[in-house]
Amino acid sequence: MIRVGITGQSGFIGAHLSNLLNLEKATISLVPFQDDYFESMEELSGFVKQCDTIVHLAAMNRHEEPKVMYDTNIRLVKNLVKSCESTNSKPHIIFSSSIQESLGNLYGKSKYVGRMLFEEWAARNGAKFTGLVIPNVFGPFGMPYFNSVVATFCHQLTHGEQPQIQIDKKLQLIYINDLCNVFIKAIKQQLPGQKEEGSKYLVQHTSEKNVSEILEILVSFKKGYFNQGVIPNIDNPFKRDLFNTFLCYINLEEYFPVPLKINTDSRGDFVETIKSASGGQVSFSTTKPGITRGNHFHTRKVERFAVIKGKARIELRKIGTKTRYSFEIDGLQPAYIDIPVWHTHNITNVGNDDLYTIFWINEVYKQNDPDSYFEEV
Repeated sequence: MIRVGITGQSGFIGAHLSNLLNLEKATISLVPFQDDYFESMEELSGFVKQCDTIVHLAAMNRHEEPKVMYDTNIRLVKNLVKSCESTNSKPHIIFSSSIQESLGNLYGKSKYVGRMLFEEWAARNGAKFTGLVIPNVFGPFGMPYFNSVVATFCHQLTHGEQPQIQIDKKLQLIYINDLCNVFIKAIKQQLPGQKEEGSKYLVQHTSEKNVSEILEILVSFKKGYFNQGVIPNIDNPFKRDLFNTFLCYINLEEYFPVPLKINTDSRGDFVETIKSASGGQVSFSTTKPGITRGNHFHTRKVERFAVIKGKARIELRKIGTKTRYSFEIDGLQPAYIDIPVWHTHNITNVGNDDLYTIFWINEVYKQNDPDSYFEEV
């Protein structure tokens, strides 16, 4: 069992990494961390002593005064080193650095100097250190105007704002799940060899796009999805990851449920539940009164529930939170709800008759699928 602590556990990368590590409970135990530990050497030292591995993510990314950002980031590194040495602790430290190391700005410089300070600590104490140099990260729940341009564009497009391109540069990108898998390999000491000198490990980007290309794709998502209810072509992994990101910025309570159009003639009713540019799997189920299906979540799949007959309550809860979203749907007015990744969900028949539901998912169902994780809403 590896005891892992994450500084900056509540941040964008930290929250995702914590969620994924919680799925590794057979081999990894997560040591809780709070940001104010850095204000108390006693609290920080108590945290350090519990850890076999520390992933150091805590950092200031933006500030009106770049010198404040630089000083803060160096102070966090020095405090962590001081706590390790004062307690004679030698955890494997994994540091989140950035490709901005080479750009000459104070943020990049703080990352480079921080990595050097950890290297020196490891050399003095015979400890293990891994410095991950990371490209631009995007994914669900990133903070707009802060974490990435992808987060900003997604927020703007889903909230009636007009995105503006400041500089149309080419970005080297990695999806948050892919980055977290690199961290997990580092924690398990399974990285496939150092890519650079010493403890420096250059994390490879998974895609490379101009800012204008990213915006063009996101605008197409908005036009097709918002105006026509069309799931875009997500056969390409980058577009799938980008759509999963886009979907998580929609205001769930305002947008869902989406009414479906009913076409009626002498033969009866016809309801088109989904239009997809990339196919997928559609399933149909009947559910007896009072029965609940689901109580699981996915990390990569795009999924839609469409109620066509009977009365249903669909519930969602983002993993790691207590807020529940509850939607009542009556088949007299068929409607659907899309399930964002990292949201545990269920459907309950709250009527007196059988409930008829159609399910669509973007991947063909596989028995014992490792992307279905059970947790109560």
